[in-house]
Amino acid sequence: MNKPIAAIILAAGKGTRMNSELPKVVHETCGSPMVCWVAQACLEAGASRVIVVVGHMQELVREAMERIDPGDATIEFAIQDKQRGTGHAVRCAQPLLEGFDGNIVVLCGDGPLIRAETVGQLVDEHEKTDAAATLATATVDDPSGYGRIVRDDAGAFVGIVEEKNATTAQAAISEINPSYYCFGASMLWEGLSKVSRNELTGEYYLTDVPSLLLQSGERVGALAAVPAEDALSVNTPEHLAQTDRILRARLAASTTGANA
Repeated sequence: MNKPIAAIILAAGKGTRMNSELPKVVHETCGSPMVCWVAQACLEAGASRVIVVVGHMQELVREAMERIDPGDATIEFAIQDKQRGTGHAVRCAQPLLEGFDGNIVVLCGDGPLIRAETVGQLVDEHEKTDAAATLATATVDDPSGYGRIVRDDAGAFVGIVEEKNATTAQAAISEINPSYYCFGASMLWEGLSKVSRNELTGEYYLTDVPSLLLQSGERVGALAAVPAEDALSVNTPEHLAQTDRILRARLAASTTGANA
C-alpha cells in the first residue's frame, strides 16, 4: 500500500519582478491564482494534506486557497516570517507534520503548469526505488536561470549545481531542476537539519538536501519526468501571460477530446 502523501507548497515570496504589490502566487492565470493550480495538482495526485507556506501579504494567499474544494483532504498554512531561503521555508512547515510518516512532495507555488500525472509519477518512482529523495527533472533548450542536474558516467544523480556556481561544462547541461521533489518524511527533516547557511546569500537552500542525503549513504533518484513546457516558473508578467496561453490551450484540447 502506498504511503500517505503530504504536499508543501512554497508561497511566501514577494515576486518583485511582477511589478505588483500582490504576492506572486495569487496572480491569476487561466482564471485561477497560480498557487491554486499547484495545490489542485497535488490533491488530484492523492495528497491528503496540502500545507501552503505563506509570508508576504499572507491573507491574500489564504483567500486564494478558499477557491479550492479539498474534498477529504486538508489545506493548512505555515508562516515564514522572514525570507531565509527554500530550506528555511520547508522547515517552517515541519511542526505541522510532526509525527507524519509518509511521503512529502515539495513544490513551488509559482509553477502553475504542473500536472497531477507528473506528481503521481514522481511519487510512484520514489516508492518503487525506496529512495530517501527523488527529483523530477526537465530537459530544456535554454537552461538559463535554472539549477543543473549533474549525473555520473552511469547516469546516476550526483547533485544540483546552481547556475552561478556552475563550471562552463555544467552550465552547458540542459537537464534542469524545476523544483519538483519527493522525500520520505524523516529523510527530509534529517537532510534539512544538516543544511548550512549559504555564505553568499545568508539563506538555507532545499537544493542542498539531496546531495547531503547522498553523502550520508542514502538513495537519491532523479526522474526525467517533467515536460519542458511544464518547467516554466512565473517570475514576470510575460511568464504569466505565457502560462495563461498554455493552460487555455490544454483546456481547449481536453474539451475537444472529451467531445470527440
